[in-house]
Amino acid sequence: MIAGEVMSEVRSNIEVSACGGVRPGEIRRAEQTIGRVLRRHAVAGGARIRLTARGFADGETIAQVNVNFGGQPVRTQIAGPGVFALTFAAERLDRQLARLAALAPPRWAPDPGRTPLAYVSDERPIVRRENCEPRRCDPVAAARVMDALDYDAHLFTDIGSGEDAVVYWAGPLGVRMARQRRMHPPRNADELRLTMNPHPTRILTESGAVARLCTYGLSFLFFTAPDDGRGRLLYRRYDGDLGLVAAKPSAPIQVE
Repeated sequence: MIAGEVMSEVRSNIEVSACGGVRPGEIRRAEQTIGRVLRRHAVAGGARIRLTARGFADGETIAQVNVNFGGQPVRTQIAGPGVFALTFAAERLDRQLARLAALAPPRWAPDPGRTPLAYVSDERPIVRRENCEPRRCDPVAAARVMDALDYDAHLFTDIGSGEDAVVYWAGPLGVRMARQRRMHPPRNADELRLTMNPHPTRILTESGAVARLCTYGLSFLFFTAPDDGRGRLLYRRYDGDLGLVAAKPSAPIQVE
């Protein structure tokens, strides 16, 4: 978390929180800007908006918006200079809700409007951890979640192999899939616009994964934990520190 005063206001059904050097008027503008997007798509459940300014008021601001659209959690997060971050987030949320309303397939191309957080650095700490049982699904469903929640990568359990896996934005077709051990394409590969990572997932300790991500300037790293054999997704945060999503230890999954 970036140090600074935290402000929070709830106007109608939109909650806005701000941290750092966010201009006071930005809370009101956030409610108005995101409110217009919600009304356009008839979203009645409101939104949670978080603005985090880094440095001076005209420096980089990170805007995150969370809404519920017909029972589907939707999230957008993007950084931009000063007041532009909120505009970028509203435009991004508008596109996400439009795709969901049209029952369109998930986005299959990296978004040029948001560059990956990939750069070489000293080793950084893991400041956020999430232990979960990944959703068991096919890569299309996983890509749909990745798109709706605005992730760069998404950890899931592949229904075809029973292995933990990830989908992420990469490759000539836009989405790539990686499994822990098996590298063959999914059963319905002809129907999917994705490529397979041709390498088995590395077995790494947390410290080894942190060293690799930071040394090679990766935005995320999918690896297998040596103690329980489950998948882990290590990723870079906007503040430069790291987050980790870990699959809970469980009995072996039966392959269908």
